[in-house]
Formats: sequence, C-alpha cells, structure tokens
Amino acid sequence: MEGFSVIKRKETRQIHIGNVAIGGGAPISVQSMTNTKTTDTESTVAQINALQAAGCDIVRLAVPDMDAALNLGNIIKKVNVPLVADIHFDYRLALEAINQGISALRLNPGNIGGEANVKAVVAEAKLHNIPIRIGVNAGSLDKRLLAKYGGVTAEALVESAMEHVRILEAQDFYDMKISLKAHDVPLTLAAYQLMSETVDYPLHLGITEAGTARTGMIKSAVGIGALLAQGIGDTFRISLTGDPVVEVKVANEILKSLGMREYGPTLISCPTCGRTSIDLAGIADEVDKRLQGITKPISVAVMGCVVNGPGEAKGADVGIAGGNGEGLVFRKGEIIRKVKETELVEELFKEIDNILQEG
Repeated sequence: MEGFSVIKRKETRQIHIGNVAIGGGAPISVQSMTNTKTTDTESTVAQINALQAAGCDIVRLAVPDMDAALNLGNIIKKVNVPLVADIHFDYRLALEAINQGISALRLNPGNIGGEANVKAVVAEAKLHNIPIRIGVNAGSLDKRLLAKYGGVTAEALVESAMEHVRILEAQDFYDMKISLKAHDVPLTLAAYQLMSETVDYPLHLGITEAGTARTGMIKSAVGIGALLAQGIGDTFRISLTGDPVVEVKVANEILKSLGMREYGPTLISCPTCGRTSIDLAGIADEVDKRLQGITKPISVAVMGCVVNGPGEAKGADVGIAGGNGEGLVFRKGEIIRKVKETELVEELFKEIDNILQEG
C-alpha cells in the first residue's frame, strides 16, 4: 500500500521505553493497558501478547499493591514488548517495579509522599535509565489550581504538569514524557497545544474515560487525530471501556488515516447509490471480517458499480466492483476478470493471497 504524510511534527527530545524510541522524530508509538489482574501472570501475559499482535508497541500495567509489583518480573520475562508500571501514592511500588525490571513508570511525583520519596524513586530511575511519564488528569487537579483558574482549564492542566516537571528537573532528571488527559475534547486539544508550546518533552496523547467503543472511538479519533494532524504528540493510547485490543486497532486506524503508519489492511468501500445492484453492504462486511487476520499493509476496495469502481479505487492494490449479478476484479485499476456476484469475495481473496505471496 502506498502511503505518505505531509504533517510536520513538533520537534521534541527523545526518550526510550525499552527498545521503543519516543520523540525526536521517532515513529509515533501505540500504547494500551491491560485490564487483567497484574498478579495473574497467565492472563496478563496472554493479553499482552494479544495487544502486541494487534500492533501495540508499549503496554501499561496497573500496580495497585506490593503483590502486583512483586509479580512484574514473572510477566516481564515472558513477553517481548516494553512494559510500563502505573503507580499511585506508594513510592515503594515504583522502587519494586524498577527492581523487577520494568521499562518505564507512570506516576505523579506530587502524590507519592514527599520530597524524600521522590528523590528515592528518581535516583533509582536514573540509575537504571527508566523514564517517567507525568500523567495529569482533569478529574484530579489540585483544589488550589481549581480555585486559581476557576475550574478545570488548559492553563490549570499545564501548570499542574509543570509543577511535577520541576520536581523531577530539580533532581537533574529529564528522562520524561507528559500527558494531560481529559474526557472533554476541546479542553484536551487546548491543553496539549499549550503544553507543546511550553516544553520540548515528548507528549503522550489521550482522551481519558472516552467511553465505550461506539462513542469513545469517535471522541478519540477527533481529539487525538486533530493533535497528530497539527504535529503534536509522540505516543498515545486510545482509552475505551472493554477489550484493550480494540484500543490498539483504533489507534492504528487513526495513524493509517493520517499516513503515519502502514499496518494491516485498509478497506476502501463506497457508500452505495442508485447504481448499486449487488449486496454491497453484506459483501463489504464479509471482506472486512476476512481481512482481520492479515497484518501486512494492503489496500482493498469494495465498490458498488462497474461504472466508477476501478477508476475511483485505482489506487487500491486490489478490488472488486459490482454489476448486475456479476462484477469485476481489478488490481491497481486494471481489470483482471469478470465473475459472478456469488464468486466476487472468493476471487478477491485469491488475488489478495497472490499479492501477499508476491510481497
């Protein structure tokens, strides 16, 4: 599949989470988070592997207690994707996560119990080259900032983040990235735009608590897509209620739509009109389902008529265009053969197999 991006990205400093570079011109990475119990090694490893297979670059795990922290090593040795420990309140969990071999930490320096605790975590993180994500959430802003700005604003989110940034910088620690999450899309856009103007640390994008797949996909695509289109953002997570594998698939579709990543199939299908005389919706759904197991980049068109199909979709690697009880199979706009409507999908996948074998 041919792809390109004309988006000029904001220049940021580069950090590394395991073997994944973030910022500094590195490809935008996709993240997700397990919803298994971190103490359950088998289930967590299985979900991490499923996320990686779907195109996830970095996986975050909740570490709510010491039992979870102590089990991180058992998980780490069974996977080959970088893992991030999500830490709140207890600095000892961060220290144990580092001891277990975690690739990065997600925490707020202001909520792990005082300067001495922060120094202890930062010292260990620096010793082991462990980056820290400062994660500011609109739902947990300090009351002082809410009073100062009259509520949750972009300026309040950025000031909160900068307070945490300065805590780390005071310890001569600069190996960090920043997130400013809210469920409100305009607020999120404004906050990241302001943050991008304020610092050159890499930014982790997200619309938090975006909702179920039906609504959350839309909010995330609009918010994260808008920021990426402005060149803002170095890594991101789609936050949806349910199976985290869906988050990864949505993330990759967002990057593909912006020409920022080639991963798996791209399905092109027309919206239908009065010229359509085949069951295009049913055919498109069947093709979409059968494409799910393919990971190589390939563009596939399902068009409703032979009048415009091969022409409008000539950029596709392969496609079909319906007629009256029959249709055309084409590659790069060139018609290969005419077949019966009932044979269209099978003939299409014969060509897809040929293309994949050709490389």
